[in-house]
Amino acid sequence: MSDEDAYWRRPAEGAEPPPPATPTAPSSVSYSGPPRSTPPPHGWRPPTVENPIPPRKLPGQDRERIDREEQAATILTRGMALFAGAVLLVLLFILCGRALF
Repeated sequence: MSDEDAYWRRPAEGAEPPPPATPTAPSSVSYSGPPRSTPPPHGWRPPTVENPIPPRKLPGQDRERIDREEQAATILTRGMALFAGAVLLVLLFILCGRALF
C-alpha cells in the first residue's frame, strides 16, 4: 500500500483508536447575498407575440366502430399467438422424438 492509503487502513488489533478530528472554526466572512441588478427602464415590457387562432373542433368519434376494430385486433393477436404456440409445440415434439428414437 502507498502512504496515501495509510489513512484508510484498519488499525492493528489492540491498538488505540486515533483521536477524533478537531472541528474547524467557521470562516469569519459572511455571505452578503447576490449582487444587485439594475432595474429595467420605465415602461419596459418583453416583446409580445400575436395570439394564435383558436384550435378547430375535432370530428366526432365513432365509439362503436373503435370497439369493433379493437375486438378484431385482439382476436387476430390471439389467433397468431395460438398458431405460433402450435408450431413451437410441433417442433418440440419432433426434436424430442428424434432424441428418443
